[in-house]
Amino acid sequence: MADTSPAAPEQHTPMMRQYLALKAEHPGHLLFYRMGDFYELFYEDAVHAAGLLDITLTQRGQSAGQPIPMAGVPHHAAEQYLARLVRLGESVAICEQVGDPNAKGPVERQVVRIVTPGTLTDAALMEEARDTLLAALVPAGPLLGIATLDLSSGRMTLCEVPPAELDAELERIRPAEILVPETLDAPAALERLPLQRLAPWQFDTDKSRALLCEQFAVHDLSGLGCADLPAGIAAAGALLRYARHTQRSNLPHIQSLQVVRRDEWVRMDSATRRNLEISETLRGERAPTLLSVLDTCVNPMGRRLLHRWLHHPVRDRQVLEGRIGAIGALVGDGLAARATALQALLRRSGDVERIVGRIALRTARPRDLAALRATLALLPDCAASLRDLPAPRLAALAQTLAATPPEIQDLLQRAIAAEPAAQVRDGGVIAPGYDGALDELRSLQDHCGDFLLELEQRERARTGIATLKVEYNRVHGFYIEVSHAQSGRVPDDYRRRQTLKNAERYITPELKTFEEKALSANERALMREKLLYDQVLEVLGGHLAPLQAAAAALAETDVLACLAERAVALDLTAPEFCDEPLLSIRGGRHLVVEQQVSQFIPNDTELHPERRLLLITGPNMGGKSTYMRQTALIALLAHAGCHVPARRAVLGPLDQIFTRIGAGDDLASGRSTFLVEMSEAAHILNTATERSLVLVDEIGRGTSTFDGLALAYAIARHLAEKNRSHSLFATHYFELTQLALDLPGVVNVHLDAVEHQDRIVFLHALEEGPASQSYGLQVAALAGVPRSVVREARRYLAQLEAHAAAQRPQADLFAPPPAPPAAEPAPPHPALDALRDIDPDALTPRDALQRLYELVRQARED
Repeated sequence: MADTSPAAPEQHTPMMRQYLALKAEHPGHLLFYRMGDFYELFYEDAVHAAGLLDITLTQRGQSAGQPIPMAGVPHHAAEQYLARLVRLGESVAICEQVGDPNAKGPVERQVVRIVTPGTLTDAALMEEARDTLLAALVPAGPLLGIATLDLSSGRMTLCEVPPAELDAELERIRPAEILVPETLDAPAALERLPLQRLAPWQFDTDKSRALLCEQFAVHDLSGLGCADLPAGIAAAGALLRYARHTQRSNLPHIQSLQVVRRDEWVRMDSATRRNLEISETLRGERAPTLLSVLDTCVNPMGRRLLHRWLHHPVRDRQVLEGRIGAIGALVGDGLAARATALQALLRRSGDVERIVGRIALRTARPRDLAALRATLALLPDCAASLRDLPAPRLAALAQTLAATPPEIQDLLQRAIAAEPAAQVRDGGVIAPGYDGALDELRSLQDHCGDFLLELEQRERARTGIATLKVEYNRVHGFYIEVSHAQSGRVPDDYRRRQTLKNAERYITPELKTFEEKALSANERALMREKLLYDQVLEVLGGHLAPLQAAAAALAETDVLACLAERAVALDLTAPEFCDEPLLSIRGGRHLVVEQQVSQFIPNDTELHPERRLLLITGPNMGGKSTYMRQTALIALLAHAGCHVPARRAVLGPLDQIFTRIGAGDDLASGRSTFLVEMSEAAHILNTATERSLVLVDEIGRGTSTFDGLALAYAIARHLAEKNRSHSLFATHYFELTQLALDLPGVVNVHLDAVEHQDRIVFLHALEEGPASQSYGLQVAALAGVPRSVVREARRYLAQLEAHAAAQRPQADLFAPPPAPPAAEPAPPHPALDALRDIDPDALTPRDALQRLYELVRQARED
């Protein structure tokens, strides 16, 4: 491959020396170098970007005696290319021309911002329904400090967690980019994320503490609740410093810092979040998931907030009861008419949260301000709709919406045009009547033709030359044209501008003055609009706090209205909370599966100290996994403050939800299916408490039968005796059902099925007691396994059971002696099955003869 690195700087042209100096300041980023109407990339950047973007790689002459590899993108289409690069994990430094283009030498250029996967603010680059989070991670003693920032909204958090919980935190946060010290030996969990390695001094706790105090204008961090979290402070300081560097701004919209404490949330590890398919299926798709079923929000702010609620279930009863009560008030008489009316109103609102972020960064576009103006106009009606409803949370939201300063709406109404242009540079952004000087400049442009006609009429009358014309062209500007025959009649104040074959062209002092104004009016109008627009942003920047409060209130109102509508449409019920250690669900349903089937069978769940662990048996496809997942999802929804799919649900204290459902190879880490399964089981056994909900599905399948049975037995016993968690334990090891006789708090339940004419019918109804059999062969037949294979399996199963009965010297350790097995009838011959399916009355003589040949062939094959 040809060497694309540049030669020494002194060997280059002045422009390339400027480029190389800027590139040296941003070595980890692609440099978009503005040249006229294009952003150009050179050398390695050009080669790399051309491959990623599928754009032409060319050469730009020579510098230092070598051709310069070059690729470029049009500046007006840069956003679509930036979006592609960011999705690929790249970072881009945007370098603009800031100097006088007429000055001697290269035009002065500066990097005005850096676009990275975690610092996006442009609407075109972000997914509207998901937060784009920048995270920072730093180890400090026995803990990891983790800080996150949503730059588009200004939302910042920090926490400290044990290293063992890093996977769970990353799954909860899902950062788009993560900052770590360059000396850190990054864990495997970070390898799949875009990493930025920073110098260790950027994570210095004292420097970070000072920077945070400066940002939030406080003397110390005690009032923010994080003074005792040095690792979290170090991460937050590095995060803030990096964000300031990329945006070239002090980030005034970052006005608060939320401390995330582990005991505030119902914690879920990464496996649980995946297995419950909260917002992403196991295949990585967005639907069908819990979020896809619930999300009927009408505003992007609401959709992002609902996503956060589902992934951050809270334990604070006051918060939960506030949300649930608000949903109940919006449901009203059971028709959710209030919620529907609110959604119709909110459908006209904009993404105020992100618009405010762009106002703070001075990157808001005219249509952002138009959307903000339209949204602010809705606030009085929204507040009025909420004010009289019998729910304290709705009253608080109404108060916040009503407190938005009216002068913001007034300013936008006066300053911004009804339908502004997309960019300030296009003009037509500032409303008529807002600025007299701008109106005069626009008048010159708009009434230029009228003035010329009026001047022509006056000059004809003054000179008596009926053929006199006042016209304009791009070369000579404005002029008065008179034929040679009439040129002797022109007044003394006419000055010759051009002589033609048949006419003379003149200009007068009045026309010259008008020409100077008119020709510069457009340029001056655009400059004036830019100045006025910047002034509007400056004024709005002084109202960031109330605008952020209004955005948060609108988002929550949207979510509550959405959940009220869903409560009616999906027949959901308000959950109840108590202080006793129990989980009682009557008529529970799986909200997602219910939407995929024609009829769903509800089931009850009762867990309490005398009934701590349910041993669930039953056939494959009988509904065991669905039953367990629906129990966890009902608990999750209740702690998100939502109504739940059940006739009644009563929940005691809950600190964590664990699932051990299914497993696959972790090839990247070199872990087998069984090792992944045991790792998840170990995490549950070491972490679950009496207040945890644990789901374990068919553990022990990845090894030999007796090893798997022994492990499943020991794990179930440990959960019942040591952890004492509320547990649902599904298994096909029928020997485990003996645990219900040996251990208090262990109860056998099963999901039943019945056989009908060699076929299986799943009842999906939970019953007390163990299942009678697993129906594995019947499920295999249902799946389409050839009949000859199923017949062979039946024969071999009979041999295994007879051999096991003959070789067993004593009773099984876990189960009572079985009753003497009844002789299993010989499986029906496939020819008999085919004969049984024939309807003689429907066959023609030719068809009957053909079927007879087929029966003979089947009989001989066997």
